[in-house]
Amino acid sequence: MKNISLFFFTAALVFAGCSSSDQQGGPGGWGASVTPAVEAVQAAYGSLPLEERLSGIVRAKNQIEVYPRVSAPIEQIFVNSGDYVEKGAALVQLRDVELKERVRQAEANHRISLAREKQAQASLDEVESRIKRIRILAEKNLSSELEIENLEAQLASAEANLELAKAQVEQSMASLEEQRYLLGQTTIRAAISGTLGQRNAEVGMQVSPSTRLFVLGDLEEGIVSVNLTEKMLGYIQEGQKVNIYSELFPDTVLTTELSRISPFLRGTSFSTEAEIEVSNLGNLLIPGMFVTVDVLYGESELATLVPLSAIYQHPRTGVTGIYRASDYGVEVEPATPVENVNEIPLSDPTRMEFVPIQIVAKGRESAGISGLNAGDWVVTIGQNLLIGNENQARVRPVQWKRILDMQQLRAEDLIDQVIVKQNAN
Repeated sequence: MKNISLFFFTAALVFAGCSSSDQQGGPGGWGASVTPAVEAVQAAYGSLPLEERLSGIVRAKNQIEVYPRVSAPIEQIFVNSGDYVEKGAALVQLRDVELKERVRQAEANHRISLAREKQAQASLDEVESRIKRIRILAEKNLSSELEIENLEAQLASAEANLELAKAQVEQSMASLEEQRYLLGQTTIRAAISGTLGQRNAEVGMQVSPSTRLFVLGDLEEGIVSVNLTEKMLGYIQEGQKVNIYSELFPDTVLTTELSRISPFLRGTSFSTEAEIEVSNLGNLLIPGMFVTVDVLYGESELATLVPLSAIYQHPRTGVTGIYRASDYGVEVEPATPVENVNEIPLSDPTRMEFVPIQIVAKGRESAGISGLNAGDWVVTIGQNLLIGNENQARVRPVQWKRILDMQQLRAEDLIDQVIVKQNAN
């Protein structure tokens, strides 16, 4: 209610500034006997769209960060922020002299291990041949058991040496493949197709695997992330309609559906994340920007509808209610919108009544209430002027659109209007 009360007070200043010519009764100016003037609209009847207003943050679809996989200075940069690149396109070239040398060393080590494997295989073949001969001689009693045992021990040793040599070949091959892979990583390529941004790369700059070089993402599709509390999960579901607003595109509303909701709550905040996929034609959504998201999750029951600015907490009693122009006829038509609201004539003094109400449903701009009838004229601007003058006021009948437009203004904007009107007078 604090924001609504601030609107009442500021809007009353605007109304007083705009209506001074109607209320000044001659040379005496503002007198104690002057009847206050207020703006009023007719209460309507219907249901309110139920909506939850959330703050969201935008990111590109499939947005990733580009990091190098090796540490080296940058030798060449092929792209800039804002460039569109295809998957696999070269982005940055790192210095590769050291890694090329490591590849040559790994290739030499691999050749050495292959030679040792051949040598071990030859030694094994020799021992196996000698054992065959000695066993033939043993069958003719021309050799001793001791000679056979010595050769069998040599055979086991030769077999072990061969296994060791084979393992060294595999090890050297793995090292060679690793060095070749790292050499290939000196050319940093785009992992996906998309647009580059947030460049953090300059020629000669020493980079490491912790250095972020670019952000890369598909700007044609955006994702808006919002946080949902545990309570919201009871009525917000996937597939519900959402409207997306931003001060950067005030005349455009992006309408889509809630795409997905994470089923896991964060242990610290007891909230979860929901995502909204939205087409970003025209590049209205900028990754990293904040937007306002309204999730529409149903409609309220039928009730009397009034603008939020009509709901007033009486400063003396603390009761929430509405000022009703009791004697103002239902046959009165709201004035046609005009450029200067002062052109709308004020009524004769009309009896005012403060009516306590119950709020049935509350939307972003209006509320459904009980305790009032559709068609009643309710004060939307100037309630604070009625304190001490609660019996009567002069009414300026306006349309809902004027009040709803004013409710969307900030207090600073309303004060600016006061200054402009005062300077004009």
